Amino acid sequence: MLLEALADPTRQQVVQLLSLGPRRAGELASASGTSAPTMSRHLRVLLEAGIVADERPPQDARARVFRLRPESIVALRAWLDQLQAHADEQLASFKRHVERRGSA
Repeated sequence: MLLEALADPTRQQVVQLLSLGPRRAGELASASGTSAPTMSRHLRVLLEAGIVADERPPQDARARVFRLRPESIVALRAWLDQLQAHADEQLASFKRHVERRGSA
């Protein structure tokens, strides 16, 4: 679900914007050039994937401020690191194979 949520370019832009700090949905819509209803749908996907969280400031309970959940990115990075380690291992194995064949 995490990768599906990040597959959309607008949601990628939202994540980049939120990496700079929390923002309201309206600010995100303006910055990404989307309508409020469209941004609402994108934020819902990001919320369901656990990539962002929303909070209601005590001074204005009607407003929602969205922030990036770093732990979701940490999980993605760990998974990508595992893929990279596996790819490195496969490449090293292939290199050893080619070197053995070359010396035979």
